[in-house]
Amino acid sequence: MRRSLHILPIIIVSQFCCTSLWFAGNAVLNDLVIHLGLDPASLGHLTSAVQLGFIIGTLVFAVLTIADRFSPSKVFFISAVLGGIFNVGLIWGINSLSGILVLRFLTGFFLAGIYPIGMKIAADYYEKGLGKSLGFLVGALVLGTALPHLLKDLSAGYSWKSVMIATTSISFFGGLLMVLFVPDGPFRKRSQQLDFSAFFEVFKNGQFRSAAFGYFGHMWELYAFYVFVPLMLKGFSTVHPDALFNVPLISFFVISSGGISCVIGGYLSQIYGAKKVGFLALLLSCACCLISPAIFAFGSEHIFIGFLIFWGMVVIMDSPMFSTLVAQNASAEKKGTALTIVNCIGFAITILSIQLMNALSQMTDSNYIYVILAIGPFLGLISLRTNYKSTDEGKVA
Repeated sequence: MRRSLHILPIIIVSQFCCTSLWFAGNAVLNDLVIHLGLDPASLGHLTSAVQLGFIIGTLVFAVLTIADRFSPSKVFFISAVLGGIFNVGLIWGINSLSGILVLRFLTGFFLAGIYPIGMKIAADYYEKGLGKSLGFLVGALVLGTALPHLLKDLSAGYSWKSVMIATTSISFFGGLLMVLFVPDGPFRKRSQQLDFSAFFEVFKNGQFRSAAFGYFGHMWELYAFYVFVPLMLKGFSTVHPDALFNVPLISFFVISSGGISCVIGGYLSQIYGAKKVGFLALLLSCACCLISPAIFAFGSEHIFIGFLIFWGMVVIMDSPMFSTLVAQNASAEKKGTALTIVNCIGFAITILSIQLMNALSQMTDSNYIYVILAIGPFLGLISLRTNYKSTDEGKVA
């Protein structure tokens, strides 16, 4: 038990380091636009390429049962190295959008060997208290996602390539940390291969279906919000020219604030249950979507920044809650398959919302477009309200 106490911090640090690859391309988009003459609309395409790579990677890893046949820590390390190589590949003479998209796709593919594998490693060590552990891990993911924006701010005056080199180096370090100090966990068990018929079977369970639909609604909003935080800041400055923002730094704080809320949510779930905490977070993020035009129009830059930070907290707080509920309501023999299916569908939904927001942002400069992000949370809330009937309210041990 003592040994496992220091395992979670190592997993958290490794997860934080390696998921910095996720938004590295977004952080340097303006430089790529200038350097390669790209269209500003490329922002949505860059993120969608990573998401698509992650979706395909997750399916491949599951079908080949990579994490079951090989040491998860070694899989994590190899994925961190290969993901880092494709990440830094942006500076190796790539001179077209298609080349950049291929590299971001491959980076996303190997992120599938980092984020889900990190959660599996945690589950191999912490059979009880999984909700709290996932709260820490998703928090690490959020901080890692936000890190490139901070690096971009700190490297002001240096080439954009320094951000790519830094995130790749950090990823290498995280992978090395995992493979050296986190051996296979005591609760590691071999699971069955992916059963495609399970796609229909798992959704016959009303509690599982409710948790999954809540997750899907959450994902519609989450990554679209992350992608458009810098554009929200620029949009506010357009409406209120007196507002001068350090966009990379504020974007970092807005996104990274979710790391704190994930940890808080993990602890609250032990008291109130994962369902209640997830429902409340989804309700609050839905409200943020709906009132966002009013905040844009209000004119106070301090209130606007505070609002974005609050939104950044509640938009991700429900993620570990829904992951916990999905795991709790899937049968043991199909748990791996069920989690894979939900993960893949959720990230596929992010592509749709990002591309929709990207298209709308090119058609109009109205800040009312962010209201559309409320569609996902609204439908998720309906699902949680009408379908979920749990005897223990989803309390996390």
